[in-house]
Amino acid sequence: MNLIELRRLRAFVAVAEEGHITRAAERLGMQQPPLTRLLHGLEKELGVLLMHRLPRGVRPTEAGKALLTEARAVLARAEGLNDVVRRAARGEQGRLAIGFTSSAALHPFVPAALRTFREALPGVSIVLEEAGTGELVDALLHERLDAAFVRSSVASMANLLVDPVLDEPMIAALPLGHRLAADTASPLPLATLAAEEFVLYRRPAGPGLYDAILAACRTAGFSPIIAQEAPRLPATLSLVAAGLGVSIVPASMQRLGGENIAYRRLDGCPDLSAPLHLTMRRTVLSPVLARFRALVRQMKDNHPPTP
Repeated sequence: MNLIELRRLRAFVAVAEEGHITRAAERLGMQQPPLTRLLHGLEKELGVLLMHRLPRGVRPTEAGKALLTEARAVLARAEGLNDVVRRAARGEQGRLAIGFTSSAALHPFVPAALRTFREALPGVSIVLEEAGTGELVDALLHERLDAAFVRSSVASMANLLVDPVLDEPMIAALPLGHRLAADTASPLPLATLAAEEFVLYRRPAGPGLYDAILAACRTAGFSPIIAQEAPRLPATLSLVAAGLGVSIVPASMQRLGGENIAYRRLDGCPDLSAPLHLTMRRTVLSPVLARFRALVRQMKDNHPPTP
């Protein structure tokens, strides 16, 4: 409703609640004649009688009673608009669509960030989506997602903004009973895997980790024998558990457990790590996304370094 309509509704409610035009005018801080004209104008606009004129005051007609109920609801909503708009401007209300890769979701940082944000800002509706890096980037560029946790830097893409969050070590995943699986206490030189068949996360879905593993193997003096490729990292571990090869995965993947998998730390490959990035479009951030980005940065600063 425009300003004059809200003014008429406020005048009508005051008259109905006071039961007297003079008292309603005093309550509204106005003279009686303008208030009477407002009431008559509203009746004329609606084409119905809203008040019975009594010797000592007024009383709503049946139409007036119906309008009174609706008018109170409209005025209450109108009075709440300022608060809604201010909350949205502060990033306390709205919608946030967050994506993540399967490996990113397994690091405790990601669910902790989402849980903390939800608890701090319950007025924000959070929509989550799991997909491969390529799919998440496409969703970001086409504005289906506001931000995504990914393992690949994608910093070379001009339209994307990338905030580094953390780095975690990569470890070897071996089938239980493998000749190298027994000594889990000591680090395993990467070169000892040169003759092994590898199960890797399919490159289009996770180019960052795939390329990092191949580069580390080349630095160790060999090119890995890739026997199988899996669409998701959890599927990679399933293939390792089935004895189809060995793999190299982020250390947080140990959270999945697996009765038929042994994990070993790697030695001699200091540059082999699994980064975690928060990626967004390179545009003016919405207030909600700006709040989420600030929270992630704060948690990053407070997050203990990964050994």
